[in-house]
Amino acid sequence: MRRQPQETARKPTLAAVVLPAGKQDFLEGRAAEARLEEAVGLAASIGLEIVHTAIYPLRAKRPATLLGVGQLEELTEIVKAESVGVVVVDARLSPAQQRNLEKEMGCKVVDRTGLILDIFGARAATREGVLQVELAHLEYQRSRLVRLWTHLERQRGGFGFLGGPGETQIEADRRMLDERLVKLRKELEQVRRTRGLHRHARRKVPFPVVALVGYTNAGKSTLFNRITGAGVHAQDQLFATLDPTMRNLTLPSGRRVILSDTVGFISDLPTELIAAFRATLEEVAEADIILHVRDAAHPDSASQREDVLSVLRDMTADDMLDEAWSERTIEVLNKADLLGGTDAVPRREGSVAVSALTGEGLPDLMEAIDAFMTRSMKHFAVSLSVTDGAALAWLYEHGEVMERLDDEEMLHLQVRLFPADQQRFMRQFPALPLTPQRAD
Repeated sequence: MRRQPQETARKPTLAAVVLPAGKQDFLEGRAAEARLEEAVGLAASIGLEIVHTAIYPLRAKRPATLLGVGQLEELTEIVKAESVGVVVVDARLSPAQQRNLEKEMGCKVVDRTGLILDIFGARAATREGVLQVELAHLEYQRSRLVRLWTHLERQRGGFGFLGGPGETQIEADRRMLDERLVKLRKELEQVRRTRGLHRHARRKVPFPVVALVGYTNAGKSTLFNRITGAGVHAQDQLFATLDPTMRNLTLPSGRRVILSDTVGFISDLPTELIAAFRATLEEVAEADIILHVRDAAHPDSASQREDVLSVLRDMTADDMLDEAWSERTIEVLNKADLLGGTDAVPRREGSVAVSALTGEGLPDLMEAIDAFMTRSMKHFAVSLSVTDGAALAWLYEHGEVMERLDDEEMLHLQVRLFPADQQRFMRQFPALPLTPQRAD
């Protein structure tokens, strides 16, 4: 019997991306065109082939379909003419609105929340990331159970005429989801405790932590790879990296730090994902320096900057981040190559312009990190016995020995230490007092 030829590669799903643009839908200064471009990037990042995009101004939001009657008719014609399989609506749709739009256009409809959930689900790699995304998915699905069982509309749940369509099945599914949600929350709590132990162990490592934060697709992972030589996935797409990654980095002065890459920020993050998102930012709370990486060439760069700062402020309000985080933040203006080089990038005082792609400006960034480290170190005097070899080696390895005077029995040192290293030294060598000195 002749074998059938293997199937060719599956064709990509054709998609339309539409933005309902009401007056109150955007942060001040954020252009509708930039928001639409971001939505197109989100849709393309999960393999959809975009064949139509549109911005639909809304005088008022229609409760049934969000879009106006004429707008929906126009979109339906395009969907049928272009054989569109998925319509991405860059807004949050109610279950009824989503159901009505699907019925009217005859294709699948995904709102902004569903789209971002799909991306997070496809990219999460760590145990906690997977659990957080599944938890968010289930919470999102639970609110939409009624639309999953419209095929039972001829059935009645309960006794007599009580209950709505398929109510028995809906309640059964809701119980199953609730049981899974409870289990997920318990598993997440265990994962958090385990990671807390790992973080506590890292505090014993004598290296400061430098965390990269920034809007999605700002080039954090490319910068991370460039300066550490790591092979972290970096691609010109939104949310290319979701899980935190850490590598050792040696600065020009010879100091060693731990560099941490984190998930990219985004505006209007779905409420179901806020907990999952912030959990990936716990490394930021432990960081000695925060590098805020910005896409300096993006037309909406200022609004993206405000989105990032807003999340960090919210974390401060929730006691996830200390109030002094802004004092240890260095703004990194990336993608200078798209603007003609670092000299062409407008910057504020204290910021550094770089191109992670070409490497231009990276020496300046390394020097800025080194200088910040120096400013944050404190000056101490300590006297050691000539037999205290372990303490002497510790100070040379973890601090900066600025001056040393030796006599027959004692070694007198002037050293600079980070506050965390000061605490480590005092715990490890409690019999050797550190005497604070006046700042240089």
